[in-house]
Amino acid sequence: MTVTTDQIANANKANVEMLLGFAKIQFAAFERLSALNFNATKVAFEAGIGQTKALRGDKDVQQLVGVTSAAVRPNVDNVISYSRSVCELAMQTQGEIAELCQSQATEFNKNMVELLSEVSKSTPYNSDIAVASVKSALAAANLA
Repeated sequence: MTVTTDQIANANKANVEMLLGFAKIQFAAFERLSALNFNATKVAFEAGIGQTKALRGDKDVQQLVGVTSAAVRPNVDNVISYSRSVCELAMQTQGEIAELCQSQATEFNKNMVELLSEVSKSTPYNSDIAVASVKSALAAANLA
């Protein structure tokens, strides 16, 4: 069995497409994370301005404590919301990468089975058992 230049070119093309797929996924995730960070910063800045304006008019300690206490809960809620959004983004990106890897693994297994079929045609007697066991292992790995 010989490897042709078309096979090498196709393998290189598949590798480049896979890398471009990874790059697209990562760039999209970075873009979503940047938007999330921008919005979180904007909300925090606006909340800080509102809290500063509220503190400006306070005349005694009780009012200061009241304004400060009232500001804590929304800030905690904003942090929790931001953390959830980051986790969702990470899980979504992980899923997209897993999907890409799965498709690549499926394609690799298909190509390997085709290669083994080609090799088995030119192998000596009794090597069919070894080729069949490798095919079976690939099929089991693909199912897993």
